[in-house]
Amino acid sequence: MDNHHTPVLYNESLEYLITDLSGIYFDGTLGFGGHSSGILSKLNKNGLLIATDVDKDAFGYTKKKFEEDKRAKLYNFNFSQIDIMAKIESVEKFTGIFADLGVSSFQLDNPESGFTYRQDAKLDLRMDKTRVVSAADILNSFSEENVANIIFNYGEEKNSRQIARKICEYRGARQITTTGELVNIIKEITPQKYWNKTLSRVFQALRIYVNDELETLKNFLNKAVDLLDNNGRLVILTYHSLEDRIVKEKMKYEVLSCICPKEYPVCRCDKKQRLKILTKKPLLPSNEEIEINFRARSAKLRAAERV
Repeated sequence: MDNHHTPVLYNESLEYLITDLSGIYFDGTLGFGGHSSGILSKLNKNGLLIATDVDKDAFGYTKKKFEEDKRAKLYNFNFSQIDIMAKIESVEKFTGIFADLGVSSFQLDNPESGFTYRQDAKLDLRMDKTRVVSAADILNSFSEENVANIIFNYGEEKNSRQIARKICEYRGARQITTTGELVNIIKEITPQKYWNKTLSRVFQALRIYVNDELETLKNFLNKAVDLLDNNGRLVILTYHSLEDRIVKEKMKYEVLSCICPKEYPVCRCDKKQRLKILTKKPLLPSNEEIEINFRARSAKLRAAERV
């Protein structure tokens, strides 16, 4: 399974993240252990890594991989529960916090996961199978307006209304249960040259909604800044504009030392600067990395330091 996911911006992530070889680090997206392995390889015997993944398959595999390393404490939690994991491990502050927000190659390539439109599979898209609502539930039971709004708001797809209308026409005759059915519905009303982009946007929209990804990310970032030690580093990899905007705006907000209206002669907000941005512009993969790992092409690395 190691071959199923190549860690993106691997060296760059570690370079920004690791500042103390005896430090306490958090990896919120353990996956199959790519970045976590790198973190552990840098730490000395006194270092500690707390890592988590909500995907049970990834967690089960990586737990076995790291079971001999006492410096690694692994959890099958959502990364927004970083505060709970810190409390369990009696950690007050982290030296570095990392998250790679991309869907793993294993999930994309595994038909049983239902995360890709390139293979026919059960239409699910839940990272955490205990979540109640699947992608199929949305397409078969939500109103046409709600389906259109999800596709537009989370996929930024301009033909969302037309796609939602076609979905509702189809489900009038039979339930939509597989990724293949959804792909065929979209292809019917989309010019062939736009198939891949449109399908990517629709599947992204459903995945984000099903997993509540954007609110979960906001929750994680709020807690992460609170839990960073002085001079601690926050390093995030994003893959689409919606999540990147959230990370960018959060970092920019935490740089501010005042949020009072301009007309106030004296600051009344008591806000304090908590972060210093280390990447004025997001770091992008090199052409060489993209040639080796095409799925890295949309990645952006943003890093900040606690002050």
